[in-house]
Amino acid sequence: MRRVLTALAALSMTAALFPVAAVAQSGRPQQGQAREEKPKERPTRFAPLTRRANAGPCPYVKVLYDAARYVELADFQRPAVSGVGYTGEIEGLSADCVYREADPIRLDMNILFNLGRGPQAQGDARTYRYWIAVTERNTAVLAKEYFDLPVNFQGQETVSVEQTQSIVIPRADSTTAGSNFEVLIGFEVTPDMAEFNRSGSRFRPTAGQQTN
Repeated sequence: MRRVLTALAALSMTAALFPVAAVAQSGRPQQGQAREEKPKERPTRFAPLTRRANAGPCPYVKVLYDAARYVELADFQRPAVSGVGYTGEIEGLSADCVYREADPIRLDMNILFNLGRGPQAQGDARTYRYWIAVTERNTAVLAKEYFDLPVNFQGQETVSVEQTQSIVIPRADSTTAGSNFEVLIGFEVTPDMAEFNRSGSRFRPTAGQQTN
């Protein structure tokens, strides 16, 4: 799905991968060098986008911390596992862009969501909402778009859903660089949810599930 996020002034970008949990890059050892034992990295849950050559760098893309998790609680003043409803977490994010000369920037993103049902969740179906915002780096929000994320748990306690989104960012002219933009992603959350996230408290999507 391609969306045009209009802005008063626009800029450009290069390929970038911004997972929620950073993973160290590893390369092949050169000849004559001993191969070092390295701890196994967590496997990638989905394939990253192919990097492409551009006229300049891509915008910085990240998940906003205050909206990175979605947690329904019966009582935010006294949070307990028994009071958890539906939950969600943005688990992974990869992004890449393409633009030439004075063309607008096309930004393609793959977003991985982990979603769960706690003891207070009612039913198998739930429609979450998330948003993508384009900002002028470290300043004002230029545009913001909301998206529905319908989920059917089909009797399961947790599901993972991958979403692919494309947005188009206009540029004032060929000198407008993608590095002047920042793209933020997050769940639509209530003020109580945002404060819960800011406090560092969290319930994973598996909250409230019984373990053997």
